[in-house]
Amino acid sequence: MADQVNASRADGVGALAERLAALRANGDRRIIGLTGSVASGKTTLARQVSESLEPGHSVETVSTDGFLFPNAILQERGLIMRKGFPETFDRAGFVDALVNVRRGAADFPAHSHEIYDIDPALMRTVRLPDILILEGLGFQPPTRPDRTDGEPDVLVYLDAAEEDLEFWYVERFVGFWNAARTDPKSFYAQWLHMPEPELRAFAKTVWDGVNLPNLRDHIRPLKDHADIVVRKDRAHTVEISEDRTA
Repeated sequence: MADQVNASRADGVGALAERLAALRANGDRRIIGLTGSVASGKTTLARQVSESLEPGHSVETVSTDGFLFPNAILQERGLIMRKGFPETFDRAGFVDALVNVRRGAADFPAHSHEIYDIDPALMRTVRLPDILILEGLGFQPPTRPDRTDGEPDVLVYLDAAEEDLEFWYVERFVGFWNAARTDPKSFYAQWLHMPEPELRAFAKTVWDGVNLPNLRDHIRPLKDHADIVVRKDRAHTVEISEDRTA
C-alpha cells in the first residue's frame, strides 16, 4: 500500500513537472507562481517539482514570504495579527524583483520561520534559470491575456480540503514548538510553558482566527484565476485537477 501511495504521489509531481517543462519548451513561460493555503505544502511541492525537472533544466525556488514586511513595520501599522494577508506584503518589492530577474538577476529577501521575521542574513541573489518557481502567498489575479514582467508567467494553485489544511497547520505548529526546546531564540519558544493539548488548542484558534479567513477571502479566490490547479489529499497524494494552459 505504501508503495502505491508513493507512486501516486510521484506521478502527480511528475505530471506537473512535465507540464511546466512543456510550457517552457513551447514559449518563454519560465516564471511559475505556486500558491495555496498556509500549510498546504507549497514548499514541499516546489522542491519535489524542482527535483523532477532537474538535471534537464536549471531550476531555482524562492519563497514569497521574503516579501512580507518586517515585523517592526507590521507592528507599527497594526497588521501583525494579519501577517500573510495581502496588505502585509511588499508588493512593489515583489514586482521589482520579478522585473529584475527577467533581466538577468535579482536579490530576493527571505523570511525565517524560526524567528518569524525577515532575516537579512538569508537574502540571496538569484540569476534567471530555465524555470523559476515562486511559492507562497501574496499573489494577485494575473493580468490576461498579456501578463506584465512583474507577475508570473504561469500560476499554479495547490488545493486541499479545509479539514486537511487545519490538521497540517496544527501539526506544523507543534513541530516548530518542539524544535524550540533546543533553540531559545525561536519564535515558538514563548509557548514552551504550555502542555501539548493546550498548545494544539491554541494553534487551532490561530488557524480559525487568522489563516482560515485569509484562505477563504484572499487565497482560495485565486483558484479561479490559476492556469493549473493541483489537488492534494490527506495522504499528500497530488494530481492535476484542472489545466487551463492548453
